Amino acid sequence: MKTLLSIIIPARDEEDNIGETIKNILPYITPENTEILVVNDHSKDNTIEIVKNLEKHYSFIKLIDNTGEPGFANTLREGFKSAKGEFVLPVMADSCDTPETIPLMVEKAKQGYDLICGSRYVKGGKRVGGPLVQGFFSRFVGITLHILTGIPTRDVANAFKMYRKEKLLSINFEEKGFALSMEICVKFFIKGYKICDVPTIWYGRRKGKSKFKLSKTLPYIRLYLWTLKKRWIYQ
Repeated sequence: MKTLLSIIIPARDEEDNIGETIKNILPYITPENTEILVVNDHSKDNTIEIVKNLEKHYSFIKLIDNTGEPGFANTLREGFKSAKGEFVLPVMADSCDTPETIPLMVEKAKQGYDLICGSRYVKGGKRVGGPLVQGFFSRFVGITLHILTGIPTRDVANAFKMYRKEKLLSINFEEKGFALSMEICVKFFIKGYKICDVPTIWYGRRKGKSKFKLSKTLPYIRLYLWTLKKRWIYQ
């Protein structure tokens, strides 16, 4: 059977979370047409051993390595390159993303959407925990960009998005950090690809150390301004 969905889990030193994250996903996928790719981002703990053990029990789980420079963007690129699915879905290794959202995303994909955004800022969505500054910033960016440009999502910064791989490969990525998710989203919008939101609940990290730093908001601001310019001046 053709692979419909590739779930990509970037993981660096996630021994406390990775096993639970994968097991929580299993009830919400169809193994016959889904693969789970765990992309190891130069982990120094037992993340690799945990995933290898899961590989023995589930044929659709595969461990691959980010062979480039460490970092979220390079790790996702490795996953995108290796994915066999018609659609790809990054899922964070720390269980912040709600797996119950996955079937809703698949239904929208089957309806012809190219990008299905898990949105915390629509009816039925929610953000629970996490740094307050990060939450305020992501809400502000998502809602105001929707109002000012008409982009069909209210949560442009969330990494929990399902992409049609054919369209994804047409994008030239430049970001090197977490802002890659926003970059892809706004470039889908500029290209006129079909985008929609589905509600999702996001949970702040409960185990391990958060990787959020205030300095990481700067690329989002740059992309925010770039999108406004592209929308107002060139279209």
